[in-house]
Amino acid sequence: MANFAKPENALKRAEELINVGQKQDALQVLHDLITSKRYRAWQKTHEKIMFKYIELCVDMRRGRFAKDGLIQYRNICQQVNVTSLEEVIKYFMDLSTKKAELARSQAQALEEALDVDDLEADKRPEDLMLSYVSGEKGNDRSDRELVTPWFKFLWETYRTVLEVLRNNSKLMALYADTAHRAFQFCKQYKRTTEFRRLCEIIRNHLANLNKYRDQRDRPDLTAPESLHFYLDTRFEQLKVATELELWQEAFRSVEDIYGFTSMVKKMPKSSLMAVYYAKLTEIFWISSSHLYHAYAWFKLFLLQKSFNKNLNQKDLQLIASSVLLAALSAPPYDHLKTASHFELQHEKERNLRMYNLIGFNIDTKLETREVLSRSSLLADLVSKGVMTYVTQEVKDLYHLLENEFLPLDLASKVQPLLAKIAKLGGKLSTASSVPEVQLSHYIPALEKVATLRLLQQVSRVYQTMKAETLSKMVPFFDFSFVERICVDAVKHNFIAMKVDHMKGAVIFGDLGFESDILQDHLSVLAVNLTKSRSMIYPSQAKASKLSDMLPSLADIVDKEHKKLLARKSIIEKRKEDQERHLLEMEREEETKRLKLQKKTEEAEQKRLISEIEERKHQRIRREIEEREREEAEALLNDVGKRIKKKGKKPPIIEGEKMTKQSLMELAMQEQVRERQEMEKKMQKLTKTLDHFERAKREEAAPLIEAAFQNRLAEERLLHELEQQREVKESRERHDEYVKQKYRLARVMEHKMEFEERVVNLREAEYKRMRAEREERLNQVLKARKEERDMKRKMLYYLRTEEERLTRLREEEEARVRQEAEKRKKEEAERRAKLDEIAERQRKREQELEERERLRKEAILRGTPIDAPIKQLPSDLPGPGLAAPAAAAAAAAAAAPLESGGGGSKYVPKFRRGGGAAPAPSGDRWGSGKQDDRAAPAPSADRWGSGKQDERPAPAGDKWRPSFGAGARTSKFSR
Repeated sequence: MANFAKPENALKRAEELINVGQKQDALQVLHDLITSKRYRAWQKTHEKIMFKYIELCVDMRRGRFAKDGLIQYRNICQQVNVTSLEEVIKYFMDLSTKKAELARSQAQALEEALDVDDLEADKRPEDLMLSYVSGEKGNDRSDRELVTPWFKFLWETYRTVLEVLRNNSKLMALYADTAHRAFQFCKQYKRTTEFRRLCEIIRNHLANLNKYRDQRDRPDLTAPESLHFYLDTRFEQLKVATELELWQEAFRSVEDIYGFTSMVKKMPKSSLMAVYYAKLTEIFWISSSHLYHAYAWFKLFLLQKSFNKNLNQKDLQLIASSVLLAALSAPPYDHLKTASHFELQHEKERNLRMYNLIGFNIDTKLETREVLSRSSLLADLVSKGVMTYVTQEVKDLYHLLENEFLPLDLASKVQPLLAKIAKLGGKLSTASSVPEVQLSHYIPALEKVATLRLLQQVSRVYQTMKAETLSKMVPFFDFSFVERICVDAVKHNFIAMKVDHMKGAVIFGDLGFESDILQDHLSVLAVNLTKSRSMIYPSQAKASKLSDMLPSLADIVDKEHKKLLARKSIIEKRKEDQERHLLEMEREEETKRLKLQKKTEEAEQKRLISEIEERKHQRIRREIEEREREEAEALLNDVGKRIKKKGKKPPIIEGEKMTKQSLMELAMQEQVRERQEMEKKMQKLTKTLDHFERAKREEAAPLIEAAFQNRLAEERLLHELEQQREVKESRERHDEYVKQKYRLARVMEHKMEFEERVVNLREAEYKRMRAEREERLNQVLKARKEERDMKRKMLYYLRTEEERLTRLREEEEARVRQEAEKRKKEEAERRAKLDEIAERQRKREQELEERERLRKEAILRGTPIDAPIKQLPSDLPGPGLAAPAAAAAAAAAAAPLESGGGGSKYVPKFRRGGGAAPAPSGDRWGSGKQDDRAAPAPSADRWGSGKQDERPAPAGDKWRPSFGAGARTSKFSR
């Protein structure tokens, strides 16, 4: 590998090598430069180098070199200039396409030149052997060697570009454009195998985007732009799959579209959804799923009617007719009626999957065959008004098949309608998403449905019929095909019939006419007859001339082909493992770098935040001080202005020494003084206004009285005039009313008759309505009474059930409570016994301590051990315990110094005056004798009475106890 100071030098070196014909060396030089870590900073020269590198890769058809170079260049310019990467990739695809087109133009026969099943497969062993056996190459083989390699390279170019751009959010448009170009390549040259692989590649890219969500530069699938590109790609994939008649791949494309829309939770535009349902109709029709086909047509009709306002009446009529004919073409019986439980569960899951694809939300608790069926679809067509758009022939056919009962004339009336319907159809306007509608392809399915309806209606009328008569009644098919239709209908429990070929009769009746033994006799007979025929007339295999020449050639070819396929799969697997390992290493390095960068950023962020907070606090303090200073100055100026306005001298204020508090106090004093002066002025003004108002009212009182008298006289005169006018008008009205009365008196008799007739009619109507109302009220009251009774019974049942549950719960709680009390009682008894045992132990320890104390007192006083110890009055035991206490004292005095010292303890002088605790009346063995064994040391932690005082002994006491390690006796020394 040569090291260059600048990238331009590498480019010049590559051009020199190209000029002398060493393209491989030039490619290696540029590849080493691109993959080198020394030139990671993007420059404009890198773009020129990549263009030259791509030219060399295309000329030499080195797809692997091109892929490595593009991946390295993507890492270089991804964050700096991603447009340069886009230009390089476009140049790569354009150059590969031009080379492939040039090779295609040089070939004489394109179809023979592209007669290769798989562009990624190497030469087959058969082809190699044929080339050596034949010895002479024909035009077809030479064309294949000329054209096929360039198309292989073009296909590899598309795969490389898609792999490079699969997780790049900035080049989503280029990714979609590459996918579209790859789809057109497969469509133009009928490459079905490559199309399937292309669909799988795009599907895996989307799955990896959802799986690894922490990738750098990962596109956001919820963004409108990304959603638009991905949906366009999927819809283009669906269109090409249907045009190539790859129906399985088309169905998977439909599932991809549905899964993508469910993932992003956004529905595509109505135009795209129209294409979606149009392609679904084709897929379901090819798969003979007539019911799903009809539902897809129904959704397409609703969508076109709602959103496509440019459709004319003829187009809408053809689409509606297609919807109705598709619904009628569905079989009128349920295929799952005789299915097993496993088949029912499998079919239920399949139906839910199909219904989701079509766009129906189905409740999983319900039976899907009851929710979406042929009858429910026809009912929906009637309710949604589809019948108003269909042609008259289709409408008549619907009434004949669904509403009429014509067992003898049904076929004869349906046949002319089907002949008319077969002529309907044609191309639709450009506004529709369906380019063409032909109703003739529904004719075979409709003939079958008409035959089933005829058989169903005949089975309801006849019990026996001649086979010849039935064959004449069905003009669509011969009797053998009718018999197959009958077998299918009987299998699904649509009709019950059997055919007696010996008598030439058809018998309609119950399904239980066959025994279990003869149920499958026809199928067994057919299998045996087929075997017999194959034995009598064996098939003769045609041997080729090549197999005659080389008998073992086929076996050798198969073995070599299998070896090559196995080797290829191993190589591909190793390559994938290596690429996966490299990707994982890159991902780990990137993760470490991101973690380190994140820690550095967090530390820097904390430092910046602390500095910002400190500056903020300083700024707030400065603002507070500045505001206080400004307020103090404003108060000072305000006070000075007020005092100057009054003509007084302002107070003498020391500017800098005057604080804000003193200024506020001065301002408050001035305000209080001003308020007092203002109150005095207001009192004086109020008194003046009172005197003025009183004088004004005294002068105005006589004038007001005179004006009132004048107004009273004027109103009295006006009242008299109004009264006279009213009397005159009243007399005139009365005279007019009298004249009117005399004029209307002639029709009074007719008026009374009419009034009586109207009253009678209304009274009869009132009685009738009253009776109806009473009857209706009685029914309502009866219903309400029944409802109340039912509710009362239900409430009684609920109350009794609740009482029963409450009683059970209370009994359970009482049982639990009794058990808890019993456990508490047992625990208390156990604790009492333990306390009693502890009390006995404590008394025994006190007794032993008292013995030891008496012994030590005797030693300290110098009293002989054999002499009796004189007890103080306070140390005397009670009457009941005198004997045991004396015995304990004697035993303590007679004990030698070294015996039983393990439990002894030094008792200071100031502690000796206290009274000794009474010794127990007897030991635990029940006798009054003292235990001769050494008493254990009193416990200082368990019993409060055994705790010794840890204060130092008085200075006058010179005794110092010393205890040997592990010794049980006490030794004293001065």
